[in-house]
Amino acid sequence: MFKATPNPPETDSTSPYASLDSKELHAAAHRALDHYLVLPETKALLADRRPGCIFVIAPDVDPETLLAHACETLASANVMASDLAFDLEGPKRNTALAIQQMISLAELAVNRALDHLDPPEPA
Repeated sequence: MFKATPNPPETDSTSPYASLDSKELHAAAHRALDHYLVLPETKALLADRRPGCIFVIAPDVDPETLLAHACETLASANVMASDLAFDLEGPKRNTALAIQQMISLAELAVNRALDHLDPPEPA
């Protein structure tokens, strides 16, 4: 019997890879993106960039002061996370509340550490 449409021609695979391994394809995609999207001068800048020490805690600060500052910072972060959570809905709200709970637990730990510190002797 005669077919109105012929069978499509058989062609070789156009992929340069013998197998379609996702790791190999992912690595090839990254190489291509790095080659075409990252400028040479940017590569040089990134290679020379080292993390610096911008903020340093003074070595003569006593542990009680450090813990008190950490406690105040955590209290502020707790309020910010709580305010943010009330402006959100659904899963994002749950995520913000989980972050707020972790901050609260860290704040409790710092407060407990402050409670166990010996008070400094008056000078």
